[in-house]
Amino acid sequence: QVQLVESGGGLVQAGGSLRLSCVVSGSIIRVSDMGWYRQLPGKQREEVATIHTSGTTAYAGSAKGRFTVSRDNAKNTVYLQMNNLEPEDTAVYYCNAYIWARSSAGGMYYWGKGALVTVSS
Repeated sequence: QVQLVESGGGLVQAGGSLRLSCVVSGSIIRVSDMGWYRQLPGKQREEVATIHTSGTTAYAGSAKGRFTVSRDNAKNTVYLQMNNLEPEDTAVYYCNAYIWARSSAGGMYYWGKGALVTVSS
């Protein structure tokens, strides 16, 4: 059984910082691309940041200069450091990863259950 569990969400004031973590557990053979998505209240889920195994990253325009995605391959963990948070960042943040599991013939995308981030003004 493969699980992605996010942590680090919560309530923070505007201008503050928060660090999200996502740990992949289970019978894992390999974890490839990883990323963070978010769903703002009343809106569709959108991509925030992605990171390859090599460390190559990509960011949404709204995240550039404020958010930083990183990963620890030895721990099968991806992080999202969020600085200078704004009320507009309030959303449920989801972890995503492409994973080869021992129980599967090939790789597939997995999702975490989400972590709520609330930024107060």
